[in-house]
Amino acid sequence: MKKLYKYMLRSFLGPFVFTFFVALFVLLMQFLWKYLDDLVGKGLEWHIIARLMFYASSTFVPLALPLAILLSSLMTFGNMGESYELVAIKAAGISLRKAMRPLIVLSVFLSIGAFLFSNYVLPVANLKFGALLYDVRQKKLAFNLNEGIFNYGLDNFVIYIGKKAKDNKTIYNVKIYDHTSHQGNTKVVTAKKGIVELSPDQTKVIFTLFDGSRYSEITDQRNYRVTRPFEILHFKKFIRTFDLTQFQLSRTNEDLFKSHYSMQNIRQLNHSIDSLSKLREKRLNYFKKKFLIQYPLLTTVDSLAGGKKQKTVTDTAVADTIAPYKLTWPLLNNFNHDMQAQIIETALKQARNTKDNIIFYKDELSRKEETIIRHEVVWHQKFTLSVACLIFFFIGAPLGAIIRKGGLGFPVVVSVLFFVLYYIISISGEKAAKTGEWNIILGMWMSTFVIMPLGFFLTYKATTDAPLLDYESWKKFFDKFAIVKRLIKKPKKDQTEQEK
Repeated sequence: MKKLYKYMLRSFLGPFVFTFFVALFVLLMQFLWKYLDDLVGKGLEWHIIARLMFYASSTFVPLALPLAILLSSLMTFGNMGESYELVAIKAAGISLRKAMRPLIVLSVFLSIGAFLFSNYVLPVANLKFGALLYDVRQKKLAFNLNEGIFNYGLDNFVIYIGKKAKDNKTIYNVKIYDHTSHQGNTKVVTAKKGIVELSPDQTKVIFTLFDGSRYSEITDQRNYRVTRPFEILHFKKFIRTFDLTQFQLSRTNEDLFKSHYSMQNIRQLNHSIDSLSKLREKRLNYFKKKFLIQYPLLTTVDSLAGGKKQKTVTDTAVADTIAPYKLTWPLLNNFNHDMQAQIIETALKQARNTKDNIIFYKDELSRKEETIIRHEVVWHQKFTLSVACLIFFFIGAPLGAIIRKGGLGFPVVVSVLFFVLYYIISISGEKAAKTGEWNIILGMWMSTFVIMPLGFFLTYKATTDAPLLDYESWKKFFDKFAIVKRLIKKPKKDQTEQEK
């Protein structure tokens, strides 16, 4: 049995490692295509791109790990079934259940490892990835001078180059427009020739211009439309330096992103959910108290409950309230037409303000409730990942033993179909949970509830050697319906002949 267990582990670990990195590579390519526009043309150094891809691949582990377990288990048992190794194992008196025992233990450890990764490693990876991706997306495009067009790469400067030499340094017909004063083209430098070089520390670009002029339109600081003398400065050689630090990648403090729910572990999520729930309850009580103080009549007006009229204030109380003012009922009849219109307009204005306030407070409470739900969704995701890894093994292993096909052909198709089914149900349930249409538990565990019975069914069929995908068995099954159909039609035919 020990030799068999070692053989089963060796047969499983090879395809598992291969399929895991293949799935991770496919997901990483999808990430690169999605953020390609944010990466190209910014002059990023190779180690920054490498770190970004490493952090991104860490965030894709929750998707790649269940798929790798499903595909590798199906390939392992499919290869064994195709080469009749499972038949030899059963002929030696070892059941499929015992042969699967070491891989079941390994799957349990992988599930525990997936939970630990999701709880301790994934939040840190999300934090590093999110902060670095934010900085990369905020970084400006690399400074580059193209000939024949106006280059707006530098802040408050526009540079035009008529032609660029093959050495990529010498430039001709240069025009530099200075917009630092924000008063239009009041400062312009032109030159017939120039040389562009970077400083030794790569933080500045130096323009050395030859045979040119500098035009400056001096304006009144009090009113830029009132101009003063126009200055022209001719030069043989002019050096202008531009700062390139604006094109360098500046790192944002990662503490600014730590409060996001995807960057917290279970303990932090529990604390955040508790704090947000108390804050929401506090705001709700504040809104109730504020409205009761601002509109006291809301607690004293008549109300309908259960179809019966319940009075909280009597007509006598109303009469006592208006008696000191010598008013009669209805109240509007005590005022003239103009006053009635003013009173109605004021009442409508207050009603609209009250409605707007209620909508505003309702939206605020809805946003707080949505934030709490998102925290709870991430909390459940840390457990659904580990459970999915275990369930996918109980789908892939028995299914491979049943179909008896190895390699990367049919097993890949079957694995992708099962994974897509699980992923669609998972995304749909998660979306319904976030919008509040479903309960959190139902939405987050719906995919598990759907595929778990399938795993138990396939495991039972594989361990009992049931002919689930046997052609002859299915043929006999459908032949029964054909026989019954002929038996039903035959009496009708005999009855027709007897009548004749």
